[in-house]
Amino acid sequence: MKKDNGYEISSGNVFADLSLPNPEERLAKANLAIQINTIIKAKKLTQAAAAELLGIDQPKISALSTGKLSGFSLERLFRFLNILDQDITIHVTPKKRSKKAAHITVDAPTQKATLIKQPKASSSSPRIQARKKSWKQRI
Repeated sequence: MKKDNGYEISSGNVFADLSLPNPEERLAKANLAIQINTIIKAKKLTQAAAAELLGIDQPKISALSTGKLSGFSLERLFRFLNILDQDITIHVTPKKRSKKAAHITVDAPTQKATLIKQPKASSSSPRIQARKKSWKQRI
């Protein structure tokens, strides 16, 4: 991390910026957990229903939803995504020539908000509702 005008510029990985061990793995797990939580919310599952679907207990879903990921391996998070009908692709490439160490990256589709006009109410302007749309399908 370098300083610019008294501010520290992030490396792009908060775990590396905080000098935590295994920052690449921590960031990958965090990104996977975000995807899992997004899908659970999109499917309108309760924590109990999500736990039953994923074959774990409700406190583990709570830990997953609050970012307490030390009890979850990458493989376990992959399994959860598969259970939630998500495909996982692992892409291995040679390290680019640089002095930096090789790294792990998780690219996940972003949830886009689309605006949908509602029928005009009798009194005021049209209401607009934002709905999340998956990059492949509506969930």
